[in-house]
Amino acid sequence: MNGTGTAAGSAPGNGLAQAAGVRQQPASLLRRVLLQGKYEAVTMLRNGEQLILAVVLPLLALVGLTVTPFLDGLGPSRVNVAVPGILALCAMSTAFTGQGIATGFDRRYGVLRFLSTTPLGRGGLIAGKVLSVLVVLCLQIVVVSAVAFALGWQPVAAGWLPGLVLLVLGAAAFTSLGLLVAGTVRPEATLAITNLLWILLGAMGGIVIPADRLPALAQSIVHFLPSGALGESLRDAFLHGALNGGDALILVLWTAIAGAAAIRWFKWN
Repeated sequence: MNGTGTAAGSAPGNGLAQAAGVRQQPASLLRRVLLQGKYEAVTMLRNGEQLILAVVLPLLALVGLTVTPFLDGLGPSRVNVAVPGILALCAMSTAFTGQGIATGFDRRYGVLRFLSTTPLGRGGLIAGKVLSVLVVLCLQIVVVSAVAFALGWQPVAAGWLPGLVLLVLGAAAFTSLGLLVAGTVRPEATLAITNLLWILLGAMGGIVIPADRLPALAQSIVHFLPSGALGESLRDAFLHGALNGGDALILVLWTAIAGAAAIRWFKWN
């Protein structure tokens, strides 16, 4: 009877343990990455400063370049020349400045160290950040394109595919650079460095203003910067429907170099 009672008593216990085990089983890596990406994207969009940097300032730059004669003579219309650079600026704003600042302060408050020990893991955390950048970038493209079409933008239809590919490459390069800065210096320094570089690269890095309109010394440098490579290649795509292989290679190299450096020197706490 004791043996029978023990067996009968153990069956429900095992069943409960198995049921508990099923309930406690962590979600798949893909689901964890998607949830982290959603959280990062929503947090970025709810941040007023990030929203200004990601959407408001690029739109103001678009309108400013459209109503002034600064880009005259570089294409069929001012807006056609301006929009590719503004899309490149959006990629830099979100992937480099926005993600860099957010990651820097996450690191300061111990969020990165905590999340890296969860089932999400370090790889899942980085993948979630990259996913959030792509989500926000897609929203930026929609908003900027809508305003640009209202201003008379007429992109070459064949330029959309290479243009979108280049935007993804540019986002990857700037995300790698943003994580490198955020993972190696203090958050306050990250804030200063990313904002300063956003201004310098936006004004003199060939991303918004074509290299032809920059000083001679800058012209010889900007083509090798991720900002110049992204800006010039997007103008080639949307103005001529061409994929600039050289600039695409520069973006890939920046992604590889900055990514390897971030992996080597990134500090999680």
